[in-house]
Amino acid sequence: MSIEYIKKATASAAAQDDKTREIVQDILDTIETGGESACIDYAKKLDGYEGEIVLSADAIAEASSRVPQKTKDDIQFAYDRVRRFAEKQRDSLSEFEVELSPGLWAGQKQIPMQTAGCYIPGGRYAHVASAVMSVGTAKTAGVSHVVACSPPKPATNDQPGGPNPAIVYTANLCGADTILALGGVQGIAAMAFGLFTNHPADILVGPGNRFVAEAKRLLFGRVGIDLFAGPTEIGIIADASADPHIIATDLVSQAEHGPDSPAWLFTSDRALADKVIDMMPGLIAKLPDTAREAATAAWRDYGEVVFCENDEAMATISDKYASEHLEVHADNLDWWVNRLRNYGSLFVGEETTVTFGDKCSGTNHILPTRGAGRYTGGLSAAKFIKTVTTQRMTQEACKEVASAAARISRLEGMEAHARSGDERLAKYFPDSTFELQPASE
Repeated sequence: MSIEYIKKATASAAAQDDKTREIVQDILDTIETGGESACIDYAKKLDGYEGEIVLSADAIAEASSRVPQKTKDDIQFAYDRVRRFAEKQRDSLSEFEVELSPGLWAGQKQIPMQTAGCYIPGGRYAHVASAVMSVGTAKTAGVSHVVACSPPKPATNDQPGGPNPAIVYTANLCGADTILALGGVQGIAAMAFGLFTNHPADILVGPGNRFVAEAKRLLFGRVGIDLFAGPTEIGIIADASADPHIIATDLVSQAEHGPDSPAWLFTSDRALADKVIDMMPGLIAKLPDTAREAATAAWRDYGEVVFCENDEAMATISDKYASEHLEVHADNLDWWVNRLRNYGSLFVGEETTVTFGDKCSGTNHILPTRGAGRYTGGLSAAKFIKTVTTQRMTQEACKEVASAAARISRLEGMEAHARSGDERLAKYFPDSTFELQPASE
């Protein structure tokens, strides 16, 4: 397979991991010891916020009143599609019971989790769509209590402070039972430990910066998490039929997320690669200040353009990267859909784009990064539902199963396990003889 890096990333997404882990662990330890007061201290120190942590109904109503009706209509548009998609995901999960052998029934049940903690970023950008993706999907899945958490802004002379009003409105619209005005690690910790709510999270979901992602990683095991997430990524597969301006625009659209957001182009057309590289600086320069600074650093340090000899080479390198978001701008789209294996979410053809999935088209935008698309998909209704198994059998079925289980247990050297089968056989069939020892060599 022949590939050439026309542009190669100069930085590693994992470069800051050790320092981040140290900072996050210290905050988590402090909050676990200090509880709610420690959270309040961090809110003052890191966000300059001294307002209420648990938003009251009046505070939610006040924030919602500051959201224009057109914005509310757009949020409703997104919510309707994300909810409908999540409903189909939920309904695709089945409960069943099957008779595996005469008298032995086994089945599975689908049980929603009791409490979900949904982190909604609100620092550099106000991620309204993340409230829809996390809170809306959790409630659709049947989670009993959803805690939404988003970073607050300090109060000013004309604003009361707190999370972005549109985020508050969206979380409430989507069914959040509690909304916390907390950001960063302190928000993750509060949801995990059940601070302010007495509802410790069974699962933590939602995107965030590297500190939020590391907090979730460190808490994994004590609570479930949606996935191990790093900075957002985009990969684009493009052949000679693609529009270089559209390609460059889409790469910039993800690079604006942050200075460490990778943007990758895999192409079999050298002329297209050169055109995209030439266009990127001009498109980035036209962005507002915050987005321009982020995209400049992201493209400079993490942007890559990979020239591949043919479609198969593009598919192979794309599967190796396992992009969080993957766009295909190429002929024979069905071939790509069938061939590609590793990605978080796939966007097929020029008519769709990562932005549509990120904001409102229906699929979830909380997706695997850093190659995790090789082994997991993104957030779905299924993430909030436990698939658990059940078993029952007759005494007659027990005769066959207990004998096999006893022999296997003794083969493994687990005598106590074997005796749990022996005792049932002795109770149910006192006049029968069974072979309970493993076969000799």
